[in-house]
Amino acid sequence: MNYTLYIGNKNYSTWSMRPWVVMKYFDIPFNEKLVKFDSFNDDSLFKRTMYSVSKYGTVPILIDEDLVISDSLAICEYLAEKHHDLALWPADPKKRAIARSLVAKMHSGFQAIRNYLPMNIEAEFPQIGQIILRDHLEVKKEIMFLDDLLSSLLTSKKSNCDYLFGDFSIADGFYAPLCLRLKNYHIATSPILNNYIDTICNTKGIKDWINDALQEKSFVAMDEPYRLHR
Repeated sequence: MNYTLYIGNKNYSTWSMRPWVVMKYFDIPFNEKLVKFDSFNDDSLFKRTMYSVSKYGTVPILIDEDLVISDSLAICEYLAEKHHDLALWPADPKKRAIARSLVAKMHSGFQAIRNYLPMNIEAEFPQIGQIILRDHLEVKKEIMFLDDLLSSLLTSKKSNCDYLFGDFSIADGFYAPLCLRLKNYHIATSPILNNYIDTICNTKGIKDWINDALQEKSFVAMDEPYRLHR
């Protein structure tokens, strides 16, 4: 197998992050193609590059020989089918169903968090975080829901493992960007979720992504609503 994964800036691109960290964690080899963001206009270098790869013109994109797969969840589902020997999803059918429900919620939900707390790994915004919580009740409600949702899973396990379903799975990879948002905006969460965020930040693959993001040294204005320059 000779996979190629197209991604955007590691400092900003949450969608790119998800399949990348899953593949890294499970030692699925791939060639990385980083296409830097400039803008999302059709005539931008980013869009022109990605349209040459896929009609979707977005990241991430996984290439497997003549197969082109768009969307982070579709990519991870494909990898789970291709690599039956790896537990990308929980082995237990009930846990697997819950994990898929959790990922589906992330995939289509938490719009307020996404809108007002964009991921920016190399920056910390404690004051912005407090202003957002003060001025946007919908963000506060989503964070409370997220905390309750993840904490209930973390406390319901019979094992002492620190991941959502015991061992690391696609679900943890998909919630990693949300955890980084909470961390970098200094959002107060429960002790259970705090511990999980620390675990995520020190997890194989995720830690590598964070370190790479810190080395990018790029400033992309459209992804920096809270800074005029780096």
